[in-house]
Amino acid sequence: MEDNIAQNIYDNPDFFAGYSQLPRQVRGLDGAPEWPAIRAMLPALSGKRVVDLGCGFGWASRWMREQGADSVLGLDVSEKMIQRAKTDTTDPAIEYRIADLDTLDLPPAAFDVAYSALTFHYIHDFARLVRVIHQTLTPGGDFVFTIEHPIFMATSHPDWIVGDDGDKIWPVNGYSVEGERRTDWFAKGVLKHHRTLGTTLNTLIGAGFQIVQVKEFAPTPEQIAENPSLADEMERPMMLLVSAKR
Repeated sequence: MEDNIAQNIYDNPDFFAGYSQLPRQVRGLDGAPEWPAIRAMLPALSGKRVVDLGCGFGWASRWMREQGADSVLGLDVSEKMIQRAKTDTTDPAIEYRIADLDTLDLPPAAFDVAYSALTFHYIHDFARLVRVIHQTLTPGGDFVFTIEHPIFMATSHPDWIVGDDGDKIWPVNGYSVEGERRTDWFAKGVLKHHRTLGTTLNTLIGAGFQIVQVKEFAPTPEQIAENPSLADEMERPMMLLVSAKR
């Protein structure tokens, strides 16, 4: 079905092959320029039970155990992702399961930390998922996630125009119009779900979360010097990083 193409786009062979070559998949967390900012938002993990929503190859799940997490449950809709995560993991305290986050149910007060990286913009019913996460966290539990920034999703990515001064300009396309967006990224017609920044944060508040910190990721000068292509990310925020507390 066409509507399933983005939900499980990672099992598309062409998409998976291209995605697997991204620096963040080849080098792991060290290949993700936003990782230092995310790491600073995470709580102390010693003794914590963690759920990793959209765990991919399991890079973050394994790192969290290295930081002392008591257990990690990694969930992903992609069979290929889960197979790779299991292959690369020998720690019995990490469990991986195939799960559709749009229909996910989790037991109450089962986790101390919920984490997700660049997954929720594929979710149709974000409000439902946030309610599930709220009830599965213990009181005072932490929720840290990243998504494609709504401004980034609403630009005519990857097409840009050149301004009079020669700079690249990404035209914003219907930012206030929420709903499905299609883009070509390793495969044709990848389905994402656009929500404004306000809707994203108000959904958390409505579910009972207290927002702790919000970051609109931009690379540091040192990162740009090491990887000049990151200079484009200074033009508009690419990722939204949020931490909240139950």
